[in-house]
Amino acid sequence: MLIILIVALTLVCAIQAIVASRLLHSALWLAGTSVLTALIMYMLGAHEVAAVELSVGAGLVTILFVFAINITGEEPLQLKSLVPRYLALILTAIGMMSLIFMILPAFNIPIPAELGGTFRQTIWVDRSMDVLLQILLIFAGVLGIIGLLSDDTPFLQKEQEE
Repeated sequence: MLIILIVALTLVCAIQAIVASRLLHSALWLAGTSVLTALIMYMLGAHEVAAVELSVGAGLVTILFVFAINITGEEPLQLKSLVPRYLALILTAIGMMSLIFMILPAFNIPIPAELGGTFRQTIWVDRSMDVLLQILLIFAGVLGIIGLLSDDTPFLQKEQEE
């Protein structure tokens, strides 16, 4: 029952990410979708994938979206859609039905105890190199954004001008 509630909340967050009027709100709804998706994956036994989704999907991607939105601004564009609305709705419904069809049988499959483990065991023992690489990638991404936001004039040249 809990998994169905989390799936419903994930769908609400995903829909809100699409229909939000501001880009910043949309990025935050997308981060919520990533967090809930990681929780679903963790509950289904995919601990490593959940950790990657949480750190990259909800962490790095959200930071990059927020910085990009702040740099470029939020001017809305009035573009005409390339795909008719009814076709997009039909394709979305087909995709959601196939996803539900594929996920629902997995709810009744018991997860063997040897595949599970504590979160600490999964992150810091089994997947320690992956976690360290993700930390390095997030650090590099933040440094890259800081480099993009910095002034073009070197620090010594600023001191000489003053």
